[in-house]
Amino acid sequence: MALRLSLNGEPREFPSPLTVEGLLRALSLDPAKVAVERNLEIVPRSTYGNAALAEGDRLEIVQFIGGGHDIAPTAPPVDKPLVVAGRTLKSRLIIGTGKYKDYAENAAALEASGAEMVTVALRRVNVMEPGAPKLIDFIDPKKYIYLPNTAGCFTAEEALRTLRLAREAGGWTLVKLEVLGDKKTLYPEMVETLRATEVLVREGFQVMVYCSDDPLLAKRLEEMGAAAIMPLAAPIGSGLGIQNPVNIRLIIEEAKVPVIVDAGVGTASDAAIAMELGCDGVLMNTAIAEAKNPIQMARAMKLAVEAGRLAYLAGRMPKKRYADPSSPLAGLI
Repeated sequence: MALRLSLNGEPREFPSPLTVEGLLRALSLDPAKVAVERNLEIVPRSTYGNAALAEGDRLEIVQFIGGGHDIAPTAPPVDKPLVVAGRTLKSRLIIGTGKYKDYAENAAALEASGAEMVTVALRRVNVMEPGAPKLIDFIDPKKYIYLPNTAGCFTAEEALRTLRLAREAGGWTLVKLEVLGDKKTLYPEMVETLRATEVLVREGFQVMVYCSDDPLLAKRLEEMGAAAIMPLAAPIGSGLGIQNPVNIRLIIEEAKVPVIVDAGVGTASDAAIAMELGCDGVLMNTAIAEAKNPIQMARAMKLAVEAGRLAYLAGRMPKKRYADPSSPLAGLI
């Protein structure tokens, strides 16, 4: 004799007599992994073997599921290393060497950041204090890549003079070029920057160029032979974070050399945003040096850059105007 039941909203027939335990066995379900409701009342698991089912019983059998949709697993993306002018870097974070209370703090922050490259400025030797502490005594150029920069230069001639001296002082040809427009904004003076880039490339320098976030000028720098494009996120030392993500993204999409956000990062979330846009790296100084605890901030920046890069590779979900439930609506009781 057939026993007609309503099972999860659907009419079904089973041989009679039948208990809840027998029903679960017929459905190949593990009683320990489901819950059963009969006629709107929960059936205790301990009574499954004795709970006889009757004609017309309405049963709901439920189980836990993961929220979300069934998506076929995909292989994790394989990241490409950051390569600048033939140098492969494990860290995508570059930090500066200014504004720290002393060289010891700078060295500790560098260690915490995991960075392999540091920007260094060229200044006159204090001939009156030949025994004064020197950066090179705390940050070993054999362990870290020194990146001489032209901080404080406002003309192409000043920048060229500085970097030629840097090459003479340590043999460095990988350099960071920045030619500033004025002392108030410290925005790049792009006409002078383009002029200096052309000369430096011709003289055999590998030039990482601080520039405006103009996609056309960035492309022009690449065509001139720049080793890396370094658009500002915001004014130097401002800590305002990424002010023009659209232009940064446009630069990234067109570039065939590394794009490294330079200037304006204030905290770890700013670094993560830069990396989520697809930047190859982030350069910062003030955000770490002027933090209340530079060592902790350096560590935070290291993690933010790593997290932002992973998020970029993973691919963020699309933005939507309305809600989309995490748990599927199919199978609701």
